[in-house]
Amino acid sequence: MRADVLNSLLTQLNSSSTDIEASAIISTDGLIIASMLPAGMDEDRVGAMSAAMLSLGDRTAQELVRGAVEQVLVKGNKGYVIMTHAGDNAVLTVLIRSSAKLGLVFLDVKRAADEVAKMTG
Repeated sequence: MRADVLNSLLTQLNSSSTDIEASAIISTDGLIIASMLPAGMDEDRVGAMSAAMLSLGDRTAQELVRGAVEQVLVKGNKGYVIMTHAGDNAVLTVLIRSSAKLGLVFLDVKRAADEVAKMTG
């Protein structure tokens, strides 16, 4: 049941903006909980990298006295990856087109992360 609800949430997120290409909900230890990733993309690798990057972001922000991490943003020449906490037990990773209006996407991602946090405790 929970997986169906989380997959539905990812479907809503992905359809909220044409700039969002894919998304996944990942446990903080790197295991995929739910995903809407492109065919051929290795879910296990995405999960491990997302959890590791967000953990590293947490540590960096702490060491550099920047407060609690809200998100980690990776910008590549083909688009963006946003990783954000979704409660204490999950990470929301979103793949975004390079032409995206990031402010609007950030808002959609924040709302989705808040919903995931409610569901994952």
